[in-house]
Amino acid sequence: MTGLAVASLPLRARAALKPSASARRLSGVRQIPAGTLSVGYVDMGPADGQPVLLLHGWPYDIHSFADVAPVLARAGLRVIIPHLRGFGTTRFLSEKTPRNAQQVMLATDVIGLMDALRIDRAVIGGFDWGARSACIVAALWPERCSGLVSVSGYLIGSRMAGQVPLAPKAELAWWYQFYFTTERGRAGYAANCRDFNELIWRLASPRWAFDAETYARSAESFDNPDHVAVVIHNYRWRLSLAEGDPSLQPLEDRLARSPTISVPTITMEGDANGAPHPEPDTYRVRFTGPYEHRLIGGGIGHNLPQEAPEEFARAVLKIAGKA
Repeated sequence: MTGLAVASLPLRARAALKPSASARRLSGVRQIPAGTLSVGYVDMGPADGQPVLLLHGWPYDIHSFADVAPVLARAGLRVIIPHLRGFGTTRFLSEKTPRNAQQVMLATDVIGLMDALRIDRAVIGGFDWGARSACIVAALWPERCSGLVSVSGYLIGSRMAGQVPLAPKAELAWWYQFYFTTERGRAGYAANCRDFNELIWRLASPRWAFDAETYARSAESFDNPDHVAVVIHNYRWRLSLAEGDPSLQPLEDRLARSPTISVPTITMEGDANGAPHPEPDTYRVRFTGPYEHRLIGGGIGHNLPQEAPEEFARAVLKIAGKA
């Protein structure tokens, strides 16, 4: 059954495909000034534990790790899960700050949060936008990253590569990226954000039978006043239709050369990921340190930490030396 076919099924019918996701709510969200942001984050586990940063993607939020975090905390790790810029309770400190979401800016947000929390090094894990940021931190600042868990592998990109046309089927998978390049797309996303993002959830994870409560819990994060601006900038920047921060261009130039990652790494992929993603054979060479790839079966889609929390937690524990 195709992703579109599954997405069109009534919720009750989809529930028969896979058990519903947990609706555990992460509580105790804190705020801390970090760079140009007031970052909302959850801090779980012993304060003196080995730090682990978990980074969500679009269109998801911190609850992608709701069932991962308690496992890691019980193992003695300090688990920090921030809302990305434009999500949840994370806010810009100034109205004048550009709502920039180019790839290296999101990664510098991670460094800014670590500095604010006085964390020198951490295991960093993530998926989607979060995996890209985790890979960038590991590549550019390996002294800050003690290990990496990256869903869908090496996601560092370049705007030059983004100019190269893909085969028609591959282009089709990026339909929302092209939609966002138009003013109609911006207006449509603003007007229908929750419905739009629910559709993305279903297409990206065609066999994940999440229920309405699970989706609504994360959808609250899309009510952030900067959410639309951040999302639109991210996708327009990728296609060179929006400018980035000139001061970050030297870092983007380094990323455009596909730097290798030397820290211990586990990459992961679900066997039913409906979102665009590279094949492992195309990125293995980018990891020059201890490396392992794991394919997770059972109909696991794009939001792997929420769909297969035990497997994701197991990978983090191994990288952290706890397994």
